[in-house]
Amino acid sequence: MNATLYLLEKVARATVGIHSVVPASHPSAGIGLGTDRNGTGTLVSADGLIITVNYMLMGAQSVSVTLGGGQELPAAIVAQDFTTNLALLKVDARGLPFLEAISSLTCSPGQEVFMVSSLGGEKRCADVGHITYLGPFDAAWEFVLERCVCVTASAFNIGLNGGPICNSRGQVIGISYLNFADLSRAILAIPGECFILSRDELVRHGRRVSVPSRLWLGVLSYTLREHVVIAGVMPGSPGEKAGLKQGDVVLAADQHEIHDRRTLYETVNSHHAGELVTLKILRNNQVRQIPVTTIRVEDYLG
Repeated sequence: MNATLYLLEKVARATVGIHSVVPASHPSAGIGLGTDRNGTGTLVSADGLIITVNYMLMGAQSVSVTLGGGQELPAAIVAQDFTTNLALLKVDARGLPFLEAISSLTCSPGQEVFMVSSLGGEKRCADVGHITYLGPFDAAWEFVLERCVCVTASAFNIGLNGGPICNSRGQVIGISYLNFADLSRAILAIPGECFILSRDELVRHGRRVSVPSRLWLGVLSYTLREHVVIAGVMPGSPGEKAGLKQGDVVLAADQHEIHDRRTLYETVNSHHAGELVTLKILRNNQVRQIPVTTIRVEDYLG
């Protein structure tokens, strides 16, 4: 990539290591996130505002940040956005190096990018890649992005998630959310506009207030031959309490046929928290109607 050493050093200085400790009793600890979490963050202001991924901070009872020079500082959670899965931290410092976030709408497929990530503590790594996809994304864990950024990486070890994906000017076009090391070494990133458009209200309120909270059943699902199959049910979730089971095939929700999980998510989110969504499911060659009470995802994972 045509990035100068100065540019790489600039981004590396604004990239921090994050360590959070979560009690074992928190629901997120039991769904694969664990109690001792390490990740990456990006300084986006000189007075210590840091952007990272929300799953790093779910249930955290303490968070520390390691700057590029090795200085470790306690960090306070400023905001958690369970809709986009971004989160903000703050350290008590001044005059810190920081990066500008810009919209991914300025980007195009094939564009060259580079990324810097924490390897834990003050250690950093950098890699280059290309944008392969810009568009909608939905995931098994009831997560939807209207627009995501997918990029390639040349190395298997591309560091910890939450770091900046940058254009050739060192501007942040996305925050790395997931690394699919076994799938052509692809990285899924949350686009920069998710931060830009919500920054003020996240800092002011600690959460999004201009959009409805994302509703949630607590299931994992996948689409198979135009059918949605329940792959798992989270303990203590509305889905478990209602009696959903692994292997259930969702035929309809509120009498609307379901052929893909995004439609299922949209149907759930057409409700208000506390309302019932009635799922028509196929189990053991029998059709059943199962009403499930919707809740806000932060009411379970917050």
